[in-house]
Amino acid sequence: MGAIISQCSLNVLQQAAENLKTGGLVAFPTETVYGLGVDAENESAIARMYKVKNRPADHPVIVHIADLDAVDYWATDIPDYAIALMRDYWPGPMTLLLKRTEHAKDFVTGSQEMVGIRMPAHTVALNLLQEFAKLGGHGLAAPSANRYGAVSPTTAAAVEQELSQYLEPRDQILDGGASLVGVESTIIDCTKENPSILRPGAITAEMVEQSTGIIVAEPDDKKVRVSGSHKQHYSPQANVVIDGVAKAGEALIAMSDVETPKDVVRLAAPKNLEEYARVLYAALREADKQGIATVNIVMPEGSGLAVAIRDRITRSAASA
Repeated sequence: MGAIISQCSLNVLQQAAENLKTGGLVAFPTETVYGLGVDAENESAIARMYKVKNRPADHPVIVHIADLDAVDYWATDIPDYAIALMRDYWPGPMTLLLKRTEHAKDFVTGSQEMVGIRMPAHTVALNLLQEFAKLGGHGLAAPSANRYGAVSPTTAAAVEQELSQYLEPRDQILDGGASLVGVESTIIDCTKENPSILRPGAITAEMVEQSTGIIVAEPDDKKVRVSGSHKQHYSPQANVVIDGVAKAGEALIAMSDVETPKDVVRLAAPKNLEEYARVLYAALREADKQGIATVNIVMPEGSGLAVAIRDRITRSAASA
């Protein structure tokens, strides 16, 4: 099993980068959720990562990079509006879907002709990526560090709880504290004339339009596969009920102005959307930890980040 490393010194990050370069798996923090990192050009390492996650083989992964110079290695025919987005929101919780180069192999893209790229906004993640680049690495494939379809981890302890039995002794879990955003990155398709959002996140449609001056289009190709796009995802063991009435012995997640019924376990009472996103996954994991059978969730209203929160809650409640 991989051990949690809580002191992420330069020496530790250099060792982790060397581990990655020789095929190891390293779970590391980002501002969204924790990722399970492997060398994006090492097919056997990626195959083992898929096995650890129990992830479908045709499901693409996102390549994480440390600086803009690495984009051209992975992507080609990059539109001007994508460059504007990079300049405005990287490092940050945004993944851009771009036409791939020959370096982005089928085992990264899920055999699609496009590759997802992002630059995370977390000191540990960026320093690890920079150390990996010094060794000749070009990027890390890093889907969320959990079993496929389960609740994404936002702490190192959640990663250990989720994956320790599947990791080898050489694998590592880097502890960088709790993720500040708490939901996965916005995925933006930049392969067409207008950008379109394939997975909502903290970078909203309004922010994309402000950056690019271009109207965000509705996705016109439902066949494009991206991370977190399956109907049932982010699911705890507990049954998730949306906008129901919580009964005694059940649990509740809702904004702080929603009262807790008698004998109901209150898992989270966020005061704003940012806090809601940050605590959602931890609250779902806490329900399973307490053995609660049913979690009632009152979804937040509004636009912006609320769209991403509602997306995650809806998928967590969906049946297979």
